[in-house]
Amino acid sequence: MMTNPTGRITQGQFSFLPDLSDAEITLQIDYGLRRGYAWSVEYTDDPHPRNTYWEMYGMPMFDLQDAAGVLMEVNACRQAFPRHYIRLMAFDSTRNVETIAMSFIVNRPRTEPGFMLERQEVNGRSIRYTTRSYAADRPEGERQ
Repeated sequence: MMTNPTGRITQGQFSFLPDLSDAEITLQIDYGLRRGYAWSVEYTDDPHPRNTYWEMYGMPMFDLQDAAGVLMEVNACRQAFPRHYIRLMAFDSTRNVETIAMSFIVNRPRTEPGFMLERQEVNGRSIRYTTRSYAADRPEGERQ
């Protein structure tokens, strides 16, 4: 049984839904700003689930209180990296630590290469599984 029949990367909130429009993204940004969250834009061309540290686009927007400014940064990142995954992350610093309160993908490449599950038999009957991204088959900068 396939649990993700579309083959899309499912990281963060809303990942099983169709792509959010800019108007829907703006509503989510407003939601976070009303709660005092600071937004950050990140991108990658290797969306492996264990790749939690994506490249940061610009600086975190700790003092920005306007959703249009955050969306402007998203659109600038889309222009600079149109074939990359781009996500928005909201930080909640109310407890004096930067805790991620929201995270969702706002841009995807046209084709998502997917993952391969490698099986390795070790030490008798033990089996190890490794997930490998097809995107990593090509060097950074040449990936879809």
